[in-house]
Amino acid sequence: MAVKDCGGHKGCECERERLYRRCCAAVVALILLVLFIVLVVWLVLRPHKPRFYLQDLSVLCLNVTPPASTYLFTTMQATVAARNPNERVGVYYDQADAYAEYKGVAITVPTRLPVQYQGPRDASVWSPFLRAPDGGVQLPPQLAVALAQDETAGYVLVDVRVDGWVRWKVGTSWISGHYHLRVNCPALLTVNDGRGSYGANTGGGTGYFRFQQAAACAVDV
Repeated sequence: MAVKDCGGHKGCECERERLYRRCCAAVVALILLVLFIVLVVWLVLRPHKPRFYLQDLSVLCLNVTPPASTYLFTTMQATVAARNPNERVGVYYDQADAYAEYKGVAITVPTRLPVQYQGPRDASVWSPFLRAPDGGVQLPPQLAVALAQDETAGYVLVDVRVDGWVRWKVGTSWISGHYHLRVNCPALLTVNDGRGSYGANTGGGTGYFRFQQAAACAVDV
């Protein structure tokens, strides 16, 4: 069996090898310690997802006239509030878009919300305008008929959605990676005070569509 000789000039090589191993072990131990501290801090200060509320939805136009046309033209303004419920954790809204849906189909183009930092227990309010493209949104024929029927019946349910990315800030310096934010805010609209359009889908006018009640939104992070 061969015996490792650490005498002479080889002794320096063995010493360097031992020093290298000790340095590597120290670096690994330091990294594990930092990760452990971060994990403990994360578990203690585990952030709760922000709470969203749809405070208002003003519909300026919502017009579709099947079977002559299945193109929907709409303009609305949503007022969305967000509250950070955490006592020691801040929230960065780095990128978020708001848009409206009807029965799972987007009826407006995304509107970018301003970049926002929310401190602990802080709140923010956005009031974006949500619009269909200039040429309108072509709905599937059955969906255009369903919307016309809802208007005639006097009630239309749309969803205001927010889709974006957030980061958490713990203390004065530690900031997490990005997390996907998905928000859904159902909005029940009365048409002509619930009397409906009686088959004439003119898109209404001032007060033709009325938002019924502010409500909490479903939030997923």
